Amino acid sequence: MKKLPIGIQSFEKLIQGGFVYLDKTDMVYRFANTEACYFLSRPRRFGKSLTLSTLHAYFDGRKDLFVGTKMEQLETKWEKYPVLHFDFNNAKYDSVENFRNYVGTMLEEFETQYNLPSKDELAVRFKKLINAIAAQTDQKVVILVDEYDKPLLNNILNDNLKDEIRKEMKAFYSVLKTCDENIKMAFITGVTKFSKVSLFSDVNNLTDISNMLAFATICGATEKEIHDNLNEHVQAMADANKISKEDCYQELKKWYEGYHFHPKAEDTYNPFGLLKALYEKEFKEYWFESGTPTFLAKVIKEQGMILSELDSVECDSSELSKIDNFATNPLPLLYQSGYLTIKGYDREMDTYMLGLPNREVAKGLVKFIFNYNFPKTETSAFSIISFAREVRSGNIDGFMKRLCALLADSSYEIVGDAEKYFQNVFYLIFKLLGFYAEAERNTSDGRMDAVVKTPQYIYVFEFKLDKSAQEALDQINSKDYPLPFTVDGRKLFKVGVSFSSDTRKVAEWMKE
Repeated sequence: MKKLPIGIQSFEKLIQGGFVYLDKTDMVYRFANTEACYFLSRPRRFGKSLTLSTLHAYFDGRKDLFVGTKMEQLETKWEKYPVLHFDFNNAKYDSVENFRNYVGTMLEEFETQYNLPSKDELAVRFKKLINAIAAQTDQKVVILVDEYDKPLLNNILNDNLKDEIRKEMKAFYSVLKTCDENIKMAFITGVTKFSKVSLFSDVNNLTDISNMLAFATICGATEKEIHDNLNEHVQAMADANKISKEDCYQELKKWYEGYHFHPKAEDTYNPFGLLKALYEKEFKEYWFESGTPTFLAKVIKEQGMILSELDSVECDSSELSKIDNFATNPLPLLYQSGYLTIKGYDREMDTYMLGLPNREVAKGLVKFIFNYNFPKTETSAFSIISFAREVRSGNIDGFMKRLCALLADSSYEIVGDAEKYFQNVFYLIFKLLGFYAEAERNTSDGRMDAVVKTPQYIYVFEFKLDKSAQEALDQINSKDYPLPFTVDGRKLFKVGVSFSSDTRKVAEWMKE
């Protein structure tokens, strides 16, 4: 079997090292042969850097690296162009000066190569560099920018520093317009699309391919690519887990597939999670645990979002690519960052239906937000194990007492709708337990707040804010919520719970 390319972002290393390569060179060829500027947004660890490395190898004229690929059948000229490759992944950007120094260091490497002075402001140096290289080589310059938005994302909660860095970036990228006649092609990648950066306002010929059907699978892995290139690895994982290869494919699909970057695009797998799972032969939240930013949990909490609704939310198409107002509308940020994906499109209303892409993201998000709100790790871990035992055994009083203790330790402050707060707490706990949990289940005569199923029991919960637990039980009975489960066979519990918005705790509970 060929080796799995875990974390390898160099096309040359991947090809020469005998690693598995999912051949995307036909798409690379399509835009590499047009004189335009391109922008591609994809979540982190999704293959953007490898795409740029492939472009770099192509424009270096490295025909030897493309033997056996689709590119070999498409390209006949193999011309070499000067390439300026900027990688913004490797700095902290904790000050404007830090940003300037890092960009200046990258410019200096190219200036040394072409015997140019390292003076002036960044934008002036960039402009002189492009024009000088074009004059020296009598060729147009190729510009590749990896993770252009990293300096802004690193300071997304620091508005003052973010705005200062954005001003520097605006001047720097405006050079792409002023030097257009000397640029063969520019390709810029990032996670997000920040406005007020000259890339998206001043560069006239910028083409955003992020949500184009033709390039929807340029990053990530499709079902066919996995079967064609990773079949032996899937068999090895199946053998290690003592399941059939077909069942292993289905589990991989549940855990790591589900991404859509166009409503009509085929399903795409998260490449990092997929490859790590095949390498370690275990189903885990590899991508989620590799660097999910805490500001996501903060935004979700401050917006009072109902977590159970994240799997089916609507977003206007004009907002999908904008994250500048993420503090009031975090959906575009969650989509661009890979925590939500396109599930459908309403042409008449011009809106997208967004949802969680797969089990890895769903499970990772619940664990992440739970630990953010209940940061006492030892207590939280013990509580979850105890919750599981008590719910499985029908020990409602034990479960509710433990819930009271957990809420007492919570760092979660009620922001906005207090009822949403308590609903989210229950959703987090039951999802994390791995039980079937359903929030706000619709019935013919109202809606149940939560239904929880275990192998032996069914629990119907009704929550009341600043009202009695008896009132909650009365509603369960008057609305006949248990009716759909009367022929189920499992023992059914009705639980009325009263929350206090003043104490932020469970005031009382009653059960039948």
